[in-house]
Amino acid sequence: MRLKERRKGLAEAKPEMTPMIDMTFQLIAFFMVIVNFSEAESNEAIKLPSSQLAKPPEGEIESLVVLQLTKKKNPTVFFGGRELQIGQLKSQLWLKRRNIEAGGKAVRDATVVIRADRYAKTAVVQEVIKICQEVEFVKFALRAKQGQRDT
Repeated sequence: MRLKERRKGLAEAKPEMTPMIDMTFQLIAFFMVIVNFSEAESNEAIKLPSSQLAKPPEGEIESLVVLQLTKKKNPTVFFGGRELQIGQLKSQLWLKRRNIEAGGKAVRDATVVIRADRYAKTAVVQEVIKICQEVEFVKFALRAKQGQRDT
């Protein structure tokens, strides 16, 4: 704190506010980034299947591509905050691939996480995996809830 003398000989303490304001803005920016990522990775409309074999991923995943598959009659995929038809997915995955490579990472090291609704058709999940493989993604993880299977 700086002490400034007044004309009458008394000292007045004035706190330096700049570091406190800087820290506040950094915290606000940090929480804004965290909230945006968590919203993009989950969708309440997708009801995951249950499995006794489900387990959390081992280790950290560097590059993450999250695809969320709906159970609709004409299934759609939520990717990057947008709802896409299956036919539109390939072009968006190419853009994601370019972004990963521009960040200096290999597309083969990226993990595609598929959050398919419990009633989504297996053939549609396989089609999504095939599209990802055409763009040269090779690592996949299917999300499920831990617990007893639904009947």
